[in-house]
Amino acid sequence: MKKLEGKRIAILGSRKIEEISKIVENLGGIAVSRPAQGTSLRVDTKLKEHIQRITAGKFDWIIFTTGIGVETLYNTALEMGIGEEFIETLHNTRIAARGYKTVNLLKKLGLSPEVRDDDGSTAGLVRSLAAYSLQKSNVALQLHGDPAPRLIQWLDEQHAQYEEILPYIHNPPETEVMERLLSELLEGKLEAAVFTSTPQVRHLIQYARKQDAENQLKRAFSDKVIALAVGKVTAQALYDEGINRVIFPKVERMGSAIVELANYYQMNTGD
Repeated sequence: MKKLEGKRIAILGSRKIEEISKIVENLGGIAVSRPAQGTSLRVDTKLKEHIQRITAGKFDWIIFTTGIGVETLYNTALEMGIGEEFIETLHNTRIAARGYKTVNLLKKLGLSPEVRDDDGSTAGLVRSLAAYSLQKSNVALQLHGDPAPRLIQWLDEQHAQYEEILPYIHNPPETEVMERLLSELLEGKLEAAVFTSTPQVRHLIQYARKQDAENQLKRAFSDKVIALAVGKVTAQALYDEGINRVIFPKVERMGSAIVELANYYQMNTGD
């Protein structure tokens, strides 16, 4: 019998649904799409102004926190006709990066960050940055639709002058989808829920709270449903919301997360 045989698993992400579903199905599971996050790119005048300021060399440091943020900034610079100048400026700017996807996209552009996190988290990036002084430095801080309080607190403590750059924002998910997802979780119609980013955690908890079902939801995750996170950062968001039974892989990869879930079931069912 395959490790996920007959288990219904909700995928809360909005990207690479087919790819993730295929992994689940190959292990015998039933994948259902319940997007709890809507991501829209924000290519507006403000973003273009930031790109012009970066290209003009106005920043001593640039801190990238997501791969899609790097990609969006570069693609927008290309559309503005200053792609080469943008990359050339980055070569002469000190770069810090969080997350393997961010680092990989920078490498594709021929860039190597001077500082990177030690564990995939913003807290890990702050630990790595602690060896440097950014006092009175001009910093471009690329965020990903969620706040980064630890990083911002550290920049404030350094008396750095920073500007937040938001290449994209997360829109709230559709109410109908959240209603169905919450109902399935509470009624035990799902064996696991796959969280691929922190906004999905926030949106689900906030929706349950509005329905006066937050405690019921937490009990469901404690008793019936496995919360599967793509990595440490998303897992921490679940812990922060009081969901304590969380599975996540050591290496932040979606395939690794699904395999981790399959192994969990095998170990706990005696199959």
